[in-house]
Amino acid sequence: MEQVDCIVIGAGVVGMACARALAIAGREVIVIEKESMPGTEISARNSGVIHAGIYYPTGSLKAKLCLRGKELLYPYCRDHAVPHKKCGKLIVATSPDEEPALERIKQLASANDVDDLYYLSAEEMQVREPDLKITKALFSPSTGIVDVHNLILALQGDLENHGGMIALNTPVLSGGISDNGILLETGGESPMTLCAKTVINAAGLGAPVLAGKISDFPNECVPQLYYAKGNYFSLNGKSPFNHLIYPVPEAAGLGVHVTLDLDGQVRFGPDVEWTDKLEYEVDPTRSAPFYNAIRRYWPALEDGSLTPDYSGIRPKLQAPGETAVDFLLQDQSTHGIPGLVNLFGIESPGLTSSMAIAEMVLAMQS
Repeated sequence: MEQVDCIVIGAGVVGMACARALAIAGREVIVIEKESMPGTEISARNSGVIHAGIYYPTGSLKAKLCLRGKELLYPYCRDHAVPHKKCGKLIVATSPDEEPALERIKQLASANDVDDLYYLSAEEMQVREPDLKITKALFSPSTGIVDVHNLILALQGDLENHGGMIALNTPVLSGGISDNGILLETGGESPMTLCAKTVINAAGLGAPVLAGKISDFPNECVPQLYYAKGNYFSLNGKSPFNHLIYPVPEAAGLGVHVTLDLDGQVRFGPDVEWTDKLEYEVDPTRSAPFYNAIRRYWPALEDGSLTPDYSGIRPKLQAPGETAVDFLLQDQSTHGIPGLVNLFGIESPGLTSSMAIAEMVLAMQS
């Protein structure tokens, strides 16, 4: 058995941000990851958007951590040469009936201390996005995009520069509690028994299952997880857009929106497909509702111009049709186990919030 100070389970962007923060604080940190490289599940399969913090219930962790995370992420990307762009986002109404929703969004954003949203005039819209057919638009100048892969590499570099390390191809098989800390049995080519003073469960889609593998962990503290698959379709040809474009939100998501990558490639999505398995193939027949949704704000979309691209799965803590649930961060005060922090339901805006989540996890250790 190997005694270690701190183990972070999961090498996605949130796990890596937590590991970096702990290492900078002087902790001995090992990240264990079941896959062969960091960031291959949720982190690699989202839209790469840096959110402004607009939509989330006031006072929620999502609202507070998104706003703080945005404040941390932009300077970090700049200082570490992580490719990113503050391209801005348009939230659009396609009919007068949708316009009151824009005002509600603006008021919610203000309540969340996001005070930079403003309406664009018809003349400004014609200059910014002449191909859109909408009645009104809100502009969020602090929304942007980031290269998630390079962000994870930068976090990994900081971790390793402060003495931390990553063990890949290392699944957690079981766990338990001892007088010396939290025991973890790992598999892979070099199975180990580890005993850690602190364990951060940042396993994303596998976080509840992993918590359930720890003997004596209270069953009532393991939440039910629901998989919401989001499919993306890419646009063939040159992009007609300069900004991210979002319709007014829908149940369980933010609607089929326009996402740009740093090369200018346009993708549409995600939709919401509830599923019970981790499967990422994009069904080409799902493009039909995409055409209908996109043509509400971009009528010029031609038949046959959408190609299946990729999909991601969001770890939801609410069942289909239920009200959205906040991030769930558990420590000893919740489950009674010293040194164990569980990160459950870290979906959007988890990427934006990653460095703020790391701050919160670090504070839980003091």
